[in-house]
Amino acid sequence: MSLLKANNLTIKFGGLTAVSDFSLTIGENDLVGLIGPNGAGKTTIFNMLTGVYAPTSGNIQFNGESIEGIKPYEITKKNIARTFQNIRLLKSSSVIDNVKISFNYQIKYNIFDAVFRTPRFFKGEKEIEEKALELLKIFKLDGKKDELASNLPYGDQRRLEIVRALAASPKLLLLDEPAAGMNPQETTELMHLINWIRDEFKIAILLIEHDMKLVMGVCEKIVVVDYGKVIAEGTPDEIKKNEKVIKAYLGEGGADAKN
Repeated sequence: MSLLKANNLTIKFGGLTAVSDFSLTIGENDLVGLIGPNGAGKTTIFNMLTGVYAPTSGNIQFNGESIEGIKPYEITKKNIARTFQNIRLLKSSSVIDNVKISFNYQIKYNIFDAVFRTPRFFKGEKEIEEKALELLKIFKLDGKKDELASNLPYGDQRRLEIVRALAASPKLLLLDEPAAGMNPQETTELMHLINWIRDEFKIAILLIEHDMKLVMGVCEKIVVVDYGKVIAEGTPDEIKKNEKVIKAYLGEGGADAKN
């Protein structure tokens, strides 16, 4: 069953067409990669799917409902979550507070409860704390729950951003260059983690990534964009052999040259 359908998305900034006629279908539990050269429009596509940008034309269906043009927080409520190429943690807040903030739209108390510290407020805060801690345990970050996010090693900051996204209970998780800045060992661990997240949480994942070892190792389908247009779509084996992709992105060494 299709979870997400992006149909003929186009977005223009002034006289520049950043993305043209982009279409994508993601099914429940799919793991899809979105690749292409720098400036190809990948993050712009993410921004349209998550409400940061409204497409100039085209439409986006999620769970059979139109979502293009609505606010990012409304899209989060509809169970789409994302991470960012540049980590966007609350650096001066604790690890657990970074996760708890993602539960805010699920709170069961009102402003009156918060101001007057009613029993319902304390009950709600306790439930959020327990849920946040449970997620941190899964990712082995519970021992660092009281540390400032800024003090975490880079790899842990990346994992914390994924934890925060998962706290929104997504049905679709968008990962924007999750391996950026990671060493080969961390990237290998991330490969296993992405597969595990998909299977454990029973969600679909769409990821942007330049590390071809990771993309080819975890994705079942890959979409390639160049100059804002889709130039190829297929399985990892099909993409490796696609002449347009080799010319535009992979180069003569193919996928191995991008690792």
